[in-house]
Amino acid sequence: MKLKKWLLGGLTLLTGFSLAACGNSSGGNESAASDEPIEIEYWHPNGDTKGGPTVTELINEFNASQDEVHVTGVFQSGTFQGLMQNLQTNAAAGKTPALVQVGWSYREYFANNFEYSQPQDIIDNLSKEDSSFITDKFEENIYNLATANDGSQVGLPYSLSVAVIYLNMDILNEAGVNKDDLKTWEDIRQAAQTISQNTDHIGLYIQEAQDNWNIQAMVESNGSQVLKDGKAAFADEKGKETYQFYQDMVEEGSALHATGEEGQQAFISGNIGMWHQSVAHRTNVMKNANFEAVAIPSPAFEGEENNKPAGGSMLVVTGQDEDQQLAAWKFMKFLYEPDNIAAWTAGTGYVPPTKDASQNEDLQALIKDDKIFPAAYANLENMVAWAPFPGDSGMQAEKMLIDLKDRVLSGADVDTEVTKTQDEINQLIK
Repeated sequence: MKLKKWLLGGLTLLTGFSLAACGNSSGGNESAASDEPIEIEYWHPNGDTKGGPTVTELINEFNASQDEVHVTGVFQSGTFQGLMQNLQTNAAAGKTPALVQVGWSYREYFANNFEYSQPQDIIDNLSKEDSSFITDKFEENIYNLATANDGSQVGLPYSLSVAVIYLNMDILNEAGVNKDDLKTWEDIRQAAQTISQNTDHIGLYIQEAQDNWNIQAMVESNGSQVLKDGKAAFADEKGKETYQFYQDMVEEGSALHATGEEGQQAFISGNIGMWHQSVAHRTNVMKNANFEAVAIPSPAFEGEENNKPAGGSMLVVTGQDEDQQLAAWKFMKFLYEPDNIAAWTAGTGYVPPTKDASQNEDLQALIKDDKIFPAAYANLENMVAWAPFPGDSGMQAEKMLIDLKDRVLSGADVDTEVTKTQDEINQLIK
């Protein structure tokens, strides 16, 4: 009834997302005339509430700063899954953009199914003055996030995030919930029950995105693993326990089951007390929430290690000729300048991936004084890989996990569905 109340009260689904321009790719096969800039496309999944305006600002600033390259940003709906599907369609037609953002969970699938240029190869062949760029910019553990399972380089880290729990302090104070008591997932559930029982609001929304990122954060912080030794492994006792925990919260009414857009808008509108989501939504929360918003680290279950999959993406050069590759590289270098990483961080909430980002004084202040960023930094030491399913079926395996989540939250038997999905994924990727 509470869900119906705020839906009828004027819930407006998020809009402003442009359609993917799949039929208008750069192609990567025609060089511009010598007196004209090289035209390239940059595909990204950053909508209006997740850094889209900052992407536009950076592109416009780059285009105005020089006359050799002109970048057109192309938003892809459906987050990284949607981007990969559109990229697959365009690649089959022989049309690819010059530069794309690829989500961490798709790095192995991407490496096995698409043509791309390794950044160091571009440097060695086309931009030798940048010979030390990669080692100068990235710590080894961060750089390794953008390598395939065989150790080959795919791209360079760009978006780096962890899950946090955003809090509506107005609701928590009304319910008598002390945020300092929220140390485990069991504490979160108790707080969600208190909010739902003692206020007119819903306790918790765990983001239901078009990926398995939020679920992996829960499963792997309860002693299980999504992927182990190249096989799906989440159907053990602890994995099933996690799915059952989530289903029980929905069925008891302390957690909301809704689309990502609905849940996000419900929190921003002040109808939900807690929201489990990427720190990349920090700017959206700070700009649009009419309540005191803070964040705490995403917790582990009681007695378990806190493991958080690295969210975000890498930049990958998919241009098919040297003009496109060099143009993409010039734009990438611009994006990695400290002031531009600072702008990207402030405009999204993503954690800076580069060593020299802290040279920007505004970024230093943001990291130190913000009400949300410290919750993300507290979990950096707990970061693990976003499960990259091996072989050619990673995108299909991820979709199977999304469908599993939907079935479980709609009331299906947890033991049956989790076991079945693990078996099907392992048959798929064997």
